[in-house]
Amino acid sequence: MAGHCGAMAAGLRARLGTGCPSCWLWGWHLSPGLPGTRLAHTGTANRLQREYDAVVIGAGHNGLVAAAYLQRAGVRTAVLEKRHVLGGAAVTEEIVPGFKFSRASYLLSLLRPQIYTELELQRHGLRVLPRDPYSFTPLLEDRSPPRSLLLGHDMAQTQRQIAQFSQKDAQAYPEYEAFMGGLVSALEPLLDAPPVDTAALGQGSLLQQLRALKTLWPLLRAGLALGRQLPRYYEVLTAPISKILDQWFESEPLKATLATDAVIGAMASPHTPGSGYVLLHHVMGELEGRRGAWGYVAGGMGALSQAIARAAATQGVHIFAEKAVCHVLLGRDGRAQGVVLQDGTEVRSKLVLSNASPQITFLELTPQEQLPKDFVQRIRQVDTRSPVTKINVAVDQLPSFLAAPNGRDGRPLPHHQCSIHLNCEGTHLLHQAFTEAAHGHPSSRPMIELCIPSALDPGLAPRGCHVVSLFTQYTPAVLAGGQPWDEQARNAYADTVFDCIEAYAPGFKASVIGRDILTPPDLERIFGLPGGNIFHGGMSLDQLYFARPAPSYSGYRSPIPSLYLCGSGAHPGGGVMGAAGRNAARVALEDFRRL
Repeated sequence: MAGHCGAMAAGLRARLGTGCPSCWLWGWHLSPGLPGTRLAHTGTANRLQREYDAVVIGAGHNGLVAAAYLQRAGVRTAVLEKRHVLGGAAVTEEIVPGFKFSRASYLLSLLRPQIYTELELQRHGLRVLPRDPYSFTPLLEDRSPPRSLLLGHDMAQTQRQIAQFSQKDAQAYPEYEAFMGGLVSALEPLLDAPPVDTAALGQGSLLQQLRALKTLWPLLRAGLALGRQLPRYYEVLTAPISKILDQWFESEPLKATLATDAVIGAMASPHTPGSGYVLLHHVMGELEGRRGAWGYVAGGMGALSQAIARAAATQGVHIFAEKAVCHVLLGRDGRAQGVVLQDGTEVRSKLVLSNASPQITFLELTPQEQLPKDFVQRIRQVDTRSPVTKINVAVDQLPSFLAAPNGRDGRPLPHHQCSIHLNCEGTHLLHQAFTEAAHGHPSSRPMIELCIPSALDPGLAPRGCHVVSLFTQYTPAVLAGGQPWDEQARNAYADTVFDCIEAYAPGFKASVIGRDILTPPDLERIFGLPGGNIFHGGMSLDQLYFARPAPSYSGYRSPIPSLYLCGSGAHPGGGVMGAAGRNAARVALEDFRRL
């Protein structure tokens, strides 16, 4: 198998004529003709009409979800996407010929179970590949072979793995899981409803006030579920995750592995107060009924977006790629009345839902003079700092780790399906990496989450080859001294990452056929992620629930009547969850019925 891929890789390198000894493929550009890169409008060949009931700006997964729910309710809906491919950050793109990458988001867990069933995503082609084991942390240490930590759903096996480092931690781990599970169960209902509309509680008619009181129920139910444990759970939500983990465990590899979920995607250290909530956010999901499980989407993350698009198109949604919205149309009464495309085309509608970030929606697409000044200031002040550089890599063989060498046949082993955590020997390394970035310097020993989806989904790469996803941090959006993220800076950082991987898996660098480096500015330019932030804004407590995206506007409605926010910048935040799209559609539908 590896021989077949090696021959293919050699041919590819020769054909592309890179001419450089390290054989990187720099500057590879997508061609719309490559299979799997282009998902234009799904369904029948509809023409863009000049009027709809609702227009959704952006075909990210939330926008597609919102459109599907609106159309199901009889609201004639169109989705307008500026890129050539649907899905926002949940896309599959063939960056290197023959290699299909989940170019931005790369794992699935958080998608709300109701969306699976209500939109019948399985019927529309969604196939999820669960992972068990799911986490692998190899160590760099002076012993042969080095130790590693493998976590999976078999609790007894997981405890045996942890016991290599601490018997005490092995005994505590099931109780820790149950404790965190209790907090997740209490908070989860808050994901599926708008935040409490505090302004409406004492306003309007008695009927309107009673309707507003109903929005308190999810919050009250969460409080009741937390019960006597509320003080301990409050600490989890507000304290640094390092403090919480220190209360439970003593072994650094276990604490660092768990801490990655608290800082991933966040410009935060394990020592940052409030980092515990980000960990909870990442364990709130489920996959095929298993709480906290993460898996790959067969065909890459774009296959999820395609399934949602098919579900929407089957209902009758009109979906168009390469239709960039220039601005939101406002009527004389100040209501949103549609959108104007970059080519000047006007599309009228009674509702406009924006899957774009709050920054693009309110600072670029909406006339500033129509928005309250304090609201505009709040949107400008949203913390969108991102530590993330995503690197997609095509390789001609599986990485072979010193802590778990490959077999002679080169086939994937259980750990190859995992999220592989590198530079996670201790939480001090994560803090050190954060500190460097906070001073404007890319981490010299970055936190790396390495995933190999082709270990479970071999169709993503030519036979014997693999696609590797590197989710790395910390890299500042703005480098020290105002230096640009030019090709030299991008490649220098990627080389640092590859040197780190080489230390754990010798031979990795020689296996590389091509790589695609996406720094924070690249993530903003390509995917519209503000500052490169994968959540459309930090997930700190001051930017959640009542305050997302701004106080008094957390319920999807905006200061502009009939304009709604339905993306990750709205409650409940980022991740491939779909909750913002589903919730926003329900709010917009409620208003539509009153028009």
